[in-house]
Amino acid sequence: MHGATTWQTSRSVELVVVGPMFDVQQSLCEPSPTMDKEIQGILLLSVLAVIKWVKEETWEAFVADILFFAKLLLVAITLILDYHLALWYIVIFSVIYISTQQPAFQGLGTSNKLTPLQLEALLTEGNTSRFWLVEFYAFYSSACIRASRCFPELSIIYSTKNLSFGRVDLGLFPNAAEKFGISLSGGMSQLPTYILFENNAEVTRFPEWDFEAKSLHPPVSKRLLYKHFELDRHLVEYLNCK
Repeated sequence: MHGATTWQTSRSVELVVVGPMFDVQQSLCEPSPTMDKEIQGILLLSVLAVIKWVKEETWEAFVADILFFAKLLLVAITLILDYHLALWYIVIFSVIYISTQQPAFQGLGTSNKLTPLQLEALLTEGNTSRFWLVEFYAFYSSACIRASRCFPELSIIYSTKNLSFGRVDLGLFPNAAEKFGISLSGGMSQLPTYILFENNAEVTRFPEWDFEAKSLHPPVSKRLLYKHFELDRHLVEYLNCK
């Protein structure tokens, strides 16, 4: 009788001690829903990083995109944990975004900075290049700032005696926009606009004339521009004629 009582007592003590420890171990082994969300978010960020690494042309654009996606991931996770913290993150990121805008690329490559009058003179005289590819931009436009590196780098590769590159700042000469059929109005701004001239005639442009019907055109990149204006073909034709 005494032995049975002792066994029951020891069994009760074992349950009291081991039971909570088992519960703690089980809780540690089972991942929490928040941990699952974090793992899923990190995996998603990794997939986006690989995609952007393949698509982006410059490492600056790649880093900017990854930082942007990382901020979105952080805000999403904090919304799950504490929406007050998420609001603070949104305020901080907004202040950083407003106060630290990306600077415009200041290099010209082999392009020429032109006034509207200089451009008209070059096109009408006809004693310079047969083709002129001209970028119309204004640095108050964020789209122009993001694309500011593309045109100078293309000019270094594709500039020849038959094809010259020029840039016109519509921030300094806004009245010239109407002459070249470029809209500067807020939501439908066509900046930057690229126009290829042959002698004094326009051959093609980007974005197209039906910009209002296709207001969501792809972002400007070197790949887009050399394909749209067939710069490879112009370079090959020039080299074959030499």
